[in-house]
Amino acid sequence: MRLTGTTAMGIRLPIISPGDDLVSIVTEHILQVTKSAPLTNSDVVAVTEAMVAKSEKNFASIQDIGTDVRAKFGDEEVGLVYPMLSRNRFYNILRGIAAGTKKLHVLLSYPHDEVGNPIMDISRLDEIIDALPKRMVSAAEFKAVAGDYVHPFTGIDYLKLYEEAGDNISVYLSSDPRDILQLTSRVLVGEIHNRFITKSRLQKAGAKAVYTLSDILSQSINGSGFNPQYGVLGSNLSGEGMLKLFPSRAPEFVAKLQVALKEKTGAMPEVMVYGDGAFKDPVCGIWELADPVVSPGYTARLGGRPDEVKFKMIADNVSTELSEEEKLEAVASMIKNKADNPDVFREGTTPRVYADLLGSLCDLVGGSGDKGTPVVLVRGYFDDYTVG
Repeated sequence: MRLTGTTAMGIRLPIISPGDDLVSIVTEHILQVTKSAPLTNSDVVAVTEAMVAKSEKNFASIQDIGTDVRAKFGDEEVGLVYPMLSRNRFYNILRGIAAGTKKLHVLLSYPHDEVGNPIMDISRLDEIIDALPKRMVSAAEFKAVAGDYVHPFTGIDYLKLYEEAGDNISVYLSSDPRDILQLTSRVLVGEIHNRFITKSRLQKAGAKAVYTLSDILSQSINGSGFNPQYGVLGSNLSGEGMLKLFPSRAPEFVAKLQVALKEKTGAMPEVMVYGDGAFKDPVCGIWELADPVVSPGYTARLGGRPDEVKFKMIADNVSTELSEEEKLEAVASMIKNKADNPDVFREGTTPRVYADLLGSLCDLVGGSGDKGTPVVLVRGYFDDYTVG
């Protein structure tokens, strides 16, 4: 019996430059690391979204964002509702939005943003809420009650940082996004995962024009990069005044890479592009998933959901009177025949989709620091206990 199950390894690449043939580079390195154990159909090759976006030259500037914002809202005052608190993820986007408006009213949520970044001492929540003069307050009014506060991990005072991102910016806080309509009827929704819900609420409350960040740079502006589905969502700081956008051609990339790997190895591994994992830090309560999705592109099988039996449950229900060989045979039989046995204990996997499970695994293995492993090879993922 094989003693190992699923394994995952990070793979180093050379420094990728814009326009590089990433399919060929990844294929070459996968071939090198699988010389002694060739690829199989149960393997998964995952490439970080940053490398894919870089290879496809998907960059845009602060000025590009400003141009698009002005084209959508005109020379009007604009409200920005519930953006995330992030220097790398949002500060340059904020500067671009401010550059495209006459006046920008930024409405932040409290006690934290959508993904859990705190903007105040959460242990004082009830005390602060009771002391606020009204539901929507200015940053100065909020600080008068809550005091100055820096993020416990980044050390940044986001109220101050966002106020200073443009000389036409005013910052407010409220527990209801519709309060922005007291200031302007033209609104840009800054949320990632709740953007469509908030957009609908604002429209029902009488907003004249509502866009989301997925609408900004959904088309190229003066030759800029773009993403037709996610706009500037999933983007990251890429130098002074520049953003690297979420890859716009990830589905095409994974299809080409799968074909290239099959041509070189004869196997048909699954392929995906991955970004942030779908998990929450148990210490600080911050969600990792600041991208709009875990994976913007993956081969067909990875869109499915696991249908596995809960191994410990079936093993616990095997008769102790059986020999070791008979126990193994009984467990293997339940796994092989699970489709015909609706009463067998099913695994309740979270997340529920292969792409989200594997993307989260790859985000942890590849890391976002200095490991230098933008490709992750997951081996034997679709094997079960019956595969030797």
